[in-house]
Amino acid sequence: MRTTINQGEVIPVSPDVVVETQQRQRIGTILVQAGHLTLETAERILKLQHQTGLRFGEAGIQLGLLTQDDVDFALARQFDCPYLTPGTSKVSEKVAAAYAPPFSPQLRALGTLRGQLMLQWFDSDPPHKALAIISAERGEGRSFITSNLAVSFAQLGRKTLLIDADLRNPCQQVLFGLNNRNGLSTILSGRGESEALMRRIPGLPSLFVLPAGPLPPNPVEVLARPPFGKLLEQLAREFEVILLDSPSAAEHPEAQTVAVRAGAAIIVARKNYTRMWRMRGVSDQVTHARTTILGTVLNDF
Repeated sequence: MRTTINQGEVIPVSPDVVVETQQRQRIGTILVQAGHLTLETAERILKLQHQTGLRFGEAGIQLGLLTQDDVDFALARQFDCPYLTPGTSKVSEKVAAAYAPPFSPQLRALGTLRGQLMLQWFDSDPPHKALAIISAERGEGRSFITSNLAVSFAQLGRKTLLIDADLRNPCQQVLFGLNNRNGLSTILSGRGESEALMRRIPGLPSLFVLPAGPLPPNPVEVLARPPFGKLLEQLAREFEVILLDSPSAAEHPEAQTVAVRAGAAIIVARKNYTRMWRMRGVSDQVTHARTTILGTVLNDF
């Protein structure tokens, strides 16, 4: 018998699987540490893999010890594309990108959008950092798109900050399971520092969220004052991607202010819900304010 050391324990391992253990340590370790396998079941998989030449995941599925979801989970960790396991986080399952395996249709769609935004905006020369997500009315999925897109950028390894700039009906604190006693409004009123109020999301190490904070009686004036622009300039030195959720643009004028401060925006429309004349009006308003409209996202969820 030979031994390997795993998490401080000396574990016996059969000689015929030692080489395979070394070769497949990463995926096996990921699954054992996550509780998807025990050391004994991992050894059974390695033995079958050695005998058949199957991949580790294929061997585990053949033995009935792993599911495809388990394999997708391990591959996501192996390729540094983290996602959460349902029931283990305060993040709402409405933030589908946080829980969907990297090969899922939801993430593929978000990945396409992310890629277009990187080419058109974030990876330009010089690079831009901030982007507003706007929509004409409530209920069109603006906050849904913002939260999922932020997760998608973070999964790529980009240091990402999501700012809830909707100081009327904020919801990012609900989606990410955060306390909303302090946030953006606290900073803009001079009662807090951004470093102390941004929250890193456990399990998604590249993602930070700044909730809206207490709702001010004058959100238009709060966002129009110089401190908001100065805050974005400061944060642009710390983050690669800054996404701003905003209030509904057809109802509240500060949505245009958020877009202007960011420098660019995308407009979210909901299938069979959004009225085209409303969306055109919002697009015209933002464009007349000399802000770039990168495109429109059709939310079909």
